[in-house]
Amino acid sequence: MKSIEMSLVNLMVSPEQAEELKRASVGFPSIDLDHRQTCDLELLLNGGYSPLRGFMGRADYESVLKDMRLANGTFWPMPIMLDIDAKTAASLSPGARVALRDLEGFMLAVLTVGDIWEADKPAETRANVAGLTQSARTHYLGGGLQGVAQPVRHDYASSWMTPQALRDFFIRHGWQRVAAFKTQRALHRAEHDFTQQTTAEHQASLLISPIMSTIRSDTLDYHNQMRCYQAIMPHYPASTTTLALLPLTLRAAGVRELLWHAMVYRNHGCTHLIIDQRDILNGTNLGELKSSFSAHQKEIGVELIVMPPLVYVEDRAQHMPKDKVPDGARVIDFSEAELQRRLAEGLEIPPWFSYAGVLQALRKAQPARSQRGLTVFFTGLSGAGKSTIAKALMIKLLEMGGRNVTLLDGDLVRKHLSSELGFSKEHRDINVRRIGYVASEITKHGGIAICAPIAPYTAMRRAVREMIEPLGGFFETYICTSIEVCEGRDRKGLYAKARAGLVKEFTGISDPYEAPEHPEVMLDTSVLSVDEAVQKILLRLERDGYIHGA
Repeated sequence: MKSIEMSLVNLMVSPEQAEELKRASVGFPSIDLDHRQTCDLELLLNGGYSPLRGFMGRADYESVLKDMRLANGTFWPMPIMLDIDAKTAASLSPGARVALRDLEGFMLAVLTVGDIWEADKPAETRANVAGLTQSARTHYLGGGLQGVAQPVRHDYASSWMTPQALRDFFIRHGWQRVAAFKTQRALHRAEHDFTQQTTAEHQASLLISPIMSTIRSDTLDYHNQMRCYQAIMPHYPASTTTLALLPLTLRAAGVRELLWHAMVYRNHGCTHLIIDQRDILNGTNLGELKSSFSAHQKEIGVELIVMPPLVYVEDRAQHMPKDKVPDGARVIDFSEAELQRRLAEGLEIPPWFSYAGVLQALRKAQPARSQRGLTVFFTGLSGAGKSTIAKALMIKLLEMGGRNVTLLDGDLVRKHLSSELGFSKEHRDINVRRIGYVASEITKHGGIAICAPIAPYTAMRRAVREMIEPLGGFFETYICTSIEVCEGRDRKGLYAKARAGLVKEFTGISDPYEAPEHPEVMLDTSVLSVDEAVQKILLRLERDGYIHGA
């Protein structure tokens, strides 16, 4: 199959015009673009979204939702508008010029407003455009664009290629047929073997094209993922394989999204698109997908190839599609869940599954739990014993060695990190969020954070959990000692002052405490000694694989 020769739209102005626009933009209203909007703008400016010449107007939006066609009849399955809030929409009018800026304030383009309208969320739901319906912004802007500067990328600069640059690369190397493998996960031997066999069958060269725009480039996850791709590239022939990054984002839009991505790859010079079946069956019917590609084949200009579920056939020492395995053959189905289990527990991964370099990159990205950072987050009433147990736990963990241990005690944090805060709900939340942020940084870098605030509110404890869990272990430890026992221990006289009205907003007296429903550890210090409480925590950490020999 030969790719449709689509003329690329180039919306970048000349350097002289760019300088004029920068000077004129002093009087323009500005919109700061988020990451997804910036990716859309980049592909509009460099021709990746050809034939679009700007953000869609209302007529195109409604037509695409209804028929997957622009108002002029051109096939295009995905609405591409600039989403804005109601306040911004009310401040603009057709004909106005707006400076579009990145998050650092650099102007990337000028948009001349064509249409402003309220999003039709019911129509978006019917069209299964989930990525749009979930947006908190309620209005859309459409209009033509004048590109002043492309977004600046500091990561893997040689791998980010515009449509024209990638086309030129293919021409220089004589690649007339190119299969893009759109992937969201690390590649192993199964994916390597399938892509090699498939491109040989179609007499095509191979473009490995990871979807990286969904991960922030300033996170470790992003660079660990890239290291996995870099590690597998030497196992492909350099003369017929390359790796390139495209600023594509995901919209959770099923068939529409895959048709749209195919057209973007066509604009980059590809003739085939390889899709991993594991990435498309989440709410998407495979038969419907193939039918849609077939119905619009000439307009899409790219042939679809679906990589089926693959298993390792031990008898033949090769990976095969699960539905083509000979009867009676010995099959090993090494799932993603099994890979994650072995990584977490530091177990061996068979060499037939992946290459040593890829596994090394994965182990660096996802070390065994015994090497990962973790947070033990205490919560409970004043006087429950949080600080005492936290200090004893810190000593035990320091005795074990292997990780740096940091104690973020509630009183000490109040003194050194949150001295300006009071005890209103807002200020309590700010204090706990600060503790959570510091703990997340400690956890991210492989240390142990022990936090001992009162943390009375469920929503903020949940927010801290969500901040830390992607980075390492999180163990909410509820000191469930009753208020009667805590008040009886009142060495500081705080409960007495609170009951006398001398201390305002005191947790358990004049301010509520919301008890955790499902903590990892629950301790009642009215029946447990400090050593017994610490041992219960250590046993839970050991059970979950974060420490050894408790």
